[in-house]
Amino acid sequence: MSKRSSAKYKIDRRMGENIWGRPKSPVNKREYGPGQHGQRRKGKMSDYGIQLRAKQKLKGYYGDITEKQFKRSYEEASSMKGDTSQNLIGLLEQRLDMVVYRAKFAPTIFASRQLVSHGHIRVNGVKCNIASRRVVPGDEITLGSKAQEMALVIEAQSLPERDIPDYVAPDGAAKVTFTRVPQLDEVPYPVKMEPNLVVEFYSR
Repeated sequence: MSKRSSAKYKIDRRMGENIWGRPKSPVNKREYGPGQHGQRRKGKMSDYGIQLRAKQKLKGYYGDITEKQFKRSYEEASSMKGDTSQNLIGLLEQRLDMVVYRAKFAPTIFASRQLVSHGHIRVNGVKCNIASRRVVPGDEITLGSKAQEMALVIEAQSLPERDIPDYVAPDGAAKVTFTRVPQLDEVPYPVKMEPNLVVEFYSR
């Protein structure tokens, strides 16, 4: 399990954007970055800086996964047929913790990863505690009976700020089927993501 080393809202403030679309994000109150130099006027960013920021934003959105895991996803995406940036988004959306988050079983991607690592999620009826596991179309993801009664899960299912996307088909309150790998424009990001800049960053 990859450990989150920084507070999740610090990522929002560093980016100056509410990347998960959460109503509690501090960016809703103040858009400048954290720390004593956060309010300084920012100079023009270099191409490298723009690409690095796009990578940090995308990596941060998926639960601030480790650089090693993220780069491995990029390398796999670039070896696949088709558009590398679309492939990268498809691979990231196939992570088990992300499917659990998309299914509204958890209020945040971090809580989703915790649900998986604590053994509350079943894939095709088999308990799985590996958050980075790749889900394939047709896989059924189910909440364990204990998890269905958790306040965290009940809260997530009543969240008004996000909907379950078309590629995750619900079957009752505790089961979903991952139907297909989505395209970039189908993924419900609250802010604009630029995986093409991430590809440029790694291919320099």
